[in-house]
Parts: sequence; structure tokens; C-alpha cells
Amino acid sequence: MLTGGENLTKTQVLQISPITLAFLGDAAYSLYVRERLVKAATGKVADFQRVASKILSAKGQSAFLERVEPLFTEEEADVFRRAKNAKKATKAKSASSLEYNRSTGFEAVLGYLYLLGETGRMDELLSVLNDEDFKIEETRRAFKPCR
Repeated sequence: MLTGGENLTKTQVLQISPITLAFLGDAAYSLYVRERLVKAATGKVADFQRVASKILSAKGQSAFLERVEPLFTEEEADVFRRAKNAKKATKAKSASSLEYNRSTGFEAVLGYLYLLGETGRMDELLSVLNDEDFKIEETRRAFKPCR
């Protein structure tokens, strides 16, 4: 995964707003999902976008979190709780408040790990996503005769 320079210390990272960590984690997660889609599947960009949107949405992240949250360390769980409970400037558009808050917490954990340079740990958590999550379904338009 790309890095923007030197890693920060835990003390430095924990001084960053959990919403800011989520901002960075969102980008890291998006890159991970998109890269995995391109490497694992053949299809059109529209197919990739449809699957990525499903995985990256607040609903998708909240569902994935059911599988990955039990794997959090105590420190990761603390970062998750701080971000989940943080006051946010934006509202959920197509997800419940609970799903949106949980996805913000998840993204913050990824941002936290990224800034620490713990990309191996990120890969470990994200490897819980399985091939079925990335399945590109055939979309065929039904033939509708003109009248």
C-alpha cells in the first residue's frame, strides 16, 4: 500500500481526531477494495464500481464489521469506539445512523493502523473479506420488445 512518508508514533496518532483517522481510513479501504477487485476479477469498470460501492457503503462496512470487530485488539477497539461516538459534521445518506457511526469507527481503525505503518495488520483484518464479497454478478438486460 502507498505511504506518504514516515510513520507516526502511537502517541502522535492518538492525538489525531478520530474523524480525521476515518477520513484517511476511508481512502485506504477504498484503495484496498478496488485493487483487490481489479486483481481478482475480469469485468467492466461499471461492474467493479457496482461491487465496490456495495462493499464500501456504510451498510456494507457495517455488515463486514460483524465479522472483523471480534478480531480487534484492545487499542483498535478503543479507536473504534472513539470514532463511532464522535460528533460528525455529516449525516448518513443511505444508511442508518448506527451503520454510519459503525462504518466511521471501522475507517478510523484503518486510518490508525495506516499511520502507524501497520499495513500487515490492515491486511490481516481485511483478509476477512472473502471471494464471495468480491463476486461480480452477471447483469443482463431483459429483452423488452418495442411496441
